Amino acid sequence: METWFTPFEPQPAPDALPAAFPSPFDEQGPHALAQRAAEVMRAELRSGFVAPGVPTGPLEGAEGGKMFGVLVVREPGGRVGFLRAFSGMLGGRWNLPGYVPPLFDAEARALIESPGEAQVKRLLARAEAFQSSPELAALRDAHARQEARHVRRREELRFAHEERRRLRHARRAELEASGVLSEDARREALHRLDQESRGDKAERRREDAAQDAERRELAPRLARLERRGRALERLRHMFCRALMRRLHDTYGVVNARGARRPLRSLYAPGEPPSGAADCAAPKLLAHAFAHGLMPLALAEFWWGTPPASGGRVSGAFYAACRDKCGPLLPFMLEGLEVAPPRRFAPPARVAGELAILFEDAWLVVIDKPSGLLSVPGKDEAVTDSVLARLRARYSQATGPLLVHRLDLDTSGLLVAALDPRTHAAVQRQFLHRDVHKRYVAWVEGQVKGEEGTIDLPLRVDLNDRPRQIHDPVHGKAAVTRWRVLERTGTRTRVAFFPLTGRTHQLRVHAAHPLGLGAPIVGDRLYGHEDARLMLHAEALEFTHPETGGRVHFERRAPF
Repeated sequence: METWFTPFEPQPAPDALPAAFPSPFDEQGPHALAQRAAEVMRAELRSGFVAPGVPTGPLEGAEGGKMFGVLVVREPGGRVGFLRAFSGMLGGRWNLPGYVPPLFDAEARALIESPGEAQVKRLLARAEAFQSSPELAALRDAHARQEARHVRRREELRFAHEERRRLRHARRAELEASGVLSEDARREALHRLDQESRGDKAERRREDAAQDAERRELAPRLARLERRGRALERLRHMFCRALMRRLHDTYGVVNARGARRPLRSLYAPGEPPSGAADCAAPKLLAHAFAHGLMPLALAEFWWGTPPASGGRVSGAFYAACRDKCGPLLPFMLEGLEVAPPRRFAPPARVAGELAILFEDAWLVVIDKPSGLLSVPGKDEAVTDSVLARLRARYSQATGPLLVHRLDLDTSGLLVAALDPRTHAAVQRQFLHRDVHKRYVAWVEGQVKGEEGTIDLPLRVDLNDRPRQIHDPVHGKAAVTRWRVLERTGTRTRVAFFPLTGRTHQLRVHAAHPLGLGAPIVGDRLYGHEDARLMLHAEALEFTHPETGGRVHFERRAPF
């Protein structure tokens, strides 16, 4: 049986092998040997082909790229090499030459999938036909026309009643001021005005009752059809869920000890998410176990156009996904010695003193170095931060207080207030966008155009915190103006002017294909890790809350 094993040439030295299998959830990049295997595979992809006769072109198109993976393994005879895999399907195919197959039982799946998909298509066609039926369309049109007519009539009455009310108020004022009429005549005139007011209210009640009667003629008929449409949709969704459960039951998951469990049992009491067990990592491990190969190290990387939400850069390594692989991979790795996942952690202490650029009785402006937290983090072992250093410098019981923050990897200007009143005053300016900010960065590649505005709403990636993604529906507004400052052969220097202050806003707007499509140099989350993130908060301008004058601060980027 084919194992798709590719040996290393030359073979790695024994001391180059990992002592324990590196965690697939490691945030600090794959083992050097896995990177070596990945580079072989990336070179193959750069040649323009995923496999013989299968070009990489679709990965660069509208459908987007895909996660690929390599697993370094050792044969029983001691030879070291690697396996290849891709996530899900590629070009509508589960199997390609040179890549390990999926986990499911192909024959069992074929008996379920084809007739199941045909039934889904029939249910979808039935629901779409119902939604476009002449009867439903006619009732919806009649309902819309009825509602429009009712709204117009209510507005006409409202305007008429408001005009009559204005005239009555004026008449009442005249009657109160007039000394010509007798008291009885004045009371009679006021009574007639009150009767007119009650008449307007009665007219509105009659109109409401007439409209309700019209609705009772049409609304129940429309509601019955709408319920039928929703029932067809529920039927389709129920069938799809049942079909997915049957498909998931064709997956048998084996671990390093040889124990086997049904896929759905690993996600109980919930159900596996769509695509569970179809990622590269579980495919690779399952194939290695089936062929007696010892897993040594794993690497997964993205290739091609980023997904619509962003968060992926072609060629960059990524840890295993937690929503799909979080419950799965720990079971599969039982029986192997697995190293604990390395989490990214800031240094315990950043060398050097805090650079104070401005200081008075109310404010202090500092130049934060890259690698220093703005405020203390969750790791109690890391006590160094801008705020901790400022508190050591000042003795005020109520200060200092940071007005805003910069990411750990971002350098540049930070403002702190020395009392709560000043803090609140400057924060209001940030909230109302009265603060002018300029950042400078080097980004990878040649940016198209010379200037522009990026408007991409953002939210946190719930399955991969703290990474942020573009979400036009649920994301919060995030707007950035930008201008090119300089170009080199492989990079572009850009000035950013953020109009909002979302987490990682500039980093996502730079990397996302709907933004600049060019990640900031050194961005370990949205691009490729380097010596440092080349993003610097260079200029800041706001109104001094005590003097009322505009203050401007500038600190040139150290790169």
